[in-house]
Amino acid sequence: MTKEPITLEGYERLKQEIQRLKTVERPATIKAIAAARAHGDLKENAEYHAAREEQGLLEARIADLEHTLALAHVIDHKTIKSDSIAFGATITVLDLQTDAKKTYQIVGKFESDVKGGKIPIASPIARALIGKKVGDEITIQVPKGTQEFEILKVEYV
Repeated sequence: MTKEPITLEGYERLKQEIQRLKTVERPATIKAIAAARAHGDLKENAEYHAAREEQGLLEARIADLEHTLALAHVIDHKTIKSDSIAFGATITVLDLQTDAKKTYQIVGKFESDVKGGKIPIASPIARALIGKKVGDEITIQVPKGTQEFEILKVEYV
């Protein structure tokens, strides 16, 4: 089993989601099963079968999240004191082709959200940024083609 890096915030979010699923969603599903069971014949009871299917999906999600936590290697990026880019860094770059500023945070695969600016450490952009410093220019081969960036700011917030 290979440990996967995750930020402290990402770890806490996963724990909160598991807690919510166990304390809110699971009891609601159990109530739905009980209500459907009260309708009579279970063989032809669509509500009962839907509630049982929902329960199965819920339990699978809980198991998946617990497995994720078991594989997590928590890194508190706020304690990192470095001017070079490492896991957990928030980086502001200038796209040299469009002159647009973009901000990314390098996170683990379990917490990535590309639209939200959280890129997984294994992504081409993150791999190209690791070890670089403010002022460095990088060229990255991405599925769309080649992108060129200048690193404007590196923070561990």
